[in-house]
Amino acid sequence: MPVSVTMPRLGESVTEGTVTRWLKQEGDTVEVDEPLLEVSTDKVDTEIPSPAAGVLTRIVVGEDETAEVGSELAVIAGEGEQAGAAAPQQQAPAEQAAPAPQPTAAAEGTAPEPAPQAAPAPAAAPAPSGEGTPVTMPALGESVTEGTVTRWLKQVGETVEADEPLLEVSTDKVDTEIPSPVGGTVLEIKVAEDETAAVGAELAVIGAAGAAPAAQPEAKPAPQAEAKTAPQAEAKPAPQAEAKPAPAPAATPGVSYNEPAAEAEVAKQPVQAEQRAVPPAPAPTAQAPAAPAPGAGAEAGYVTPLVRKLAAEHGVELASVNGTGVGGRVRKQDVLEAAERAKAAQAAPAAAPAAAAPAAAAKPAAKPQPSAKRGTTEKLPRIRKAIAKRMHESLHEMAQLTTVIEVDVTKVARLRAQAKDSFQQRHGVKLSFLPFFALAAVEALQTYPIVNAQLDLEGGTITYPGAEHLGIAVDTERGLVVPVIHNAGDLNLGGIAKRVADLAERTRTNKISPDEIAGATFTLTNTGSRGALFDTPIVPTPQSAMLGTGAVVKRPVVVNDPNLGEVVAVRSMVYLALSYDHRLIDGADAARFLAAVKERLEAGNFEAELGL
Repeated sequence: MPVSVTMPRLGESVTEGTVTRWLKQEGDTVEVDEPLLEVSTDKVDTEIPSPAAGVLTRIVVGEDETAEVGSELAVIAGEGEQAGAAAPQQQAPAEQAAPAPQPTAAAEGTAPEPAPQAAPAPAAAPAPSGEGTPVTMPALGESVTEGTVTRWLKQVGETVEADEPLLEVSTDKVDTEIPSPVGGTVLEIKVAEDETAAVGAELAVIGAAGAAPAAQPEAKPAPQAEAKTAPQAEAKPAPQAEAKPAPAPAATPGVSYNEPAAEAEVAKQPVQAEQRAVPPAPAPTAQAPAAPAPGAGAEAGYVTPLVRKLAAEHGVELASVNGTGVGGRVRKQDVLEAAERAKAAQAAPAAAPAAAAPAAAAKPAAKPQPSAKRGTTEKLPRIRKAIAKRMHESLHEMAQLTTVIEVDVTKVARLRAQAKDSFQQRHGVKLSFLPFFALAAVEALQTYPIVNAQLDLEGGTITYPGAEHLGIAVDTERGLVVPVIHNAGDLNLGGIAKRVADLAERTRTNKISPDEIAGATFTLTNTGSRGALFDTPIVPTPQSAMLGTGAVVKRPVVVNDPNLGEVVAVRSMVYLALSYDHRLIDGADAARFLAAVKERLEAGNFEAELGL
């Protein structure tokens, strides 16, 4: 029966949402948990997955329209209805001989005689799923949302037993074999090797053993003994032949990572890259380059089989690649970007290393390209409208004032430089200055709770929260979003660093939940991330204060040395700006709070937190 798609509850205080974009249109096929539409609320923008597999038959709420929580957005025809509609077409293939060759299901249901008609099968690939049993991507962990097919152990036309290993799948956490759910014949492979699929996505279709003759000519007329090597010979040369141009389109759509990659080391090995890309052309030698990859992967930490394979194909040394994944893990994009840099270095003249410095120096001098948005008008995004409304209300409802102090963080900078490598190995995240600022601010909030309090002027009350819920302002493509570290006072330096990295990453990738951006009692914004010395932040209601951290810069400062007296020395300095509601917080309260933060940072007693 048809399945109704309704507006989900996206947070405790969210009562409605606006449909910003439909990812599927009427008549499109959709899988279970496949993203169906994008919804925007006052707090978060998110994708709504499909609750069932089938065909999107009707869209009830159009784009830019608002619907209440629980209201119907669309209707999806269930799989049972699809199968019922397809059954009459297969029951009378003789009466409709003319249109029968078009769908794959009809071509395969006419016994072994129509074997030559297997060629048009790809035109109607989804049809076999109605005849056989689908093989879906299983859930391989609570936080695992997708997996990469690294190798198919069976090919189209081959027989497989129930629970027999069918394919190998790799995720960020585990590499495993997926068994066949039923016995029969592999009718169709929907996700090729090295392709990634979401959990619940259909990977292949397995039908009855009698369907094998229809699918066999399509796979390969070779003997069964060569069935496993022949498909590999087809799969391997294709990427190898296009190995050099392939990285360019794969790297350009993604965000360019500003990583200090060892370009000089990559440039030294253009010949090796060429030698490794050529031998895998024949099928027997296609597995030869895979041998050096595990060694390189061991030096660079854990990498998935897909990454090892890409590195071997493109001649990239994994030990020389700086990973951008969690904990510095090397990802597919990192290998492709390294291969692109190696290709550029190989195409350059022999004197390229000597000319690298002038070329790099010439880049900043180039005239910046004008934005494509110049001279255009676009619709105001919902999130920007919400930000504008709240900032305006906050600025006019409060008597806001900003106090700025200067802090010497030289000791913190030295500790950070000394412990950042061991800290990343132990906690899996990079150690920045922000966790130090956050920890010092949370400790000062516990001492001076007035800065963490909330004022209700109409009710005539001051509420002192029982915990410090620290908001962290994150810059995203959609606008400024503030996820919250709840109960930040219970975390140490490592815990705060991991929470900041996790929330920032999921906020930028639009995977944050509405409840994780609500309930902040105090906010920290790193205005120095783009080089600003300090700012005057606007405090968001109902909070009463917000701390802005400027850029940490080295400059000469007069310091009092016990032996030499007043001397000029180079120190790491930062400005901290506290904006607060002057109706509740006096200037003396703000000064005491900032003094406590300054004292904690300048003392630099973080050795125990860093394990030093």
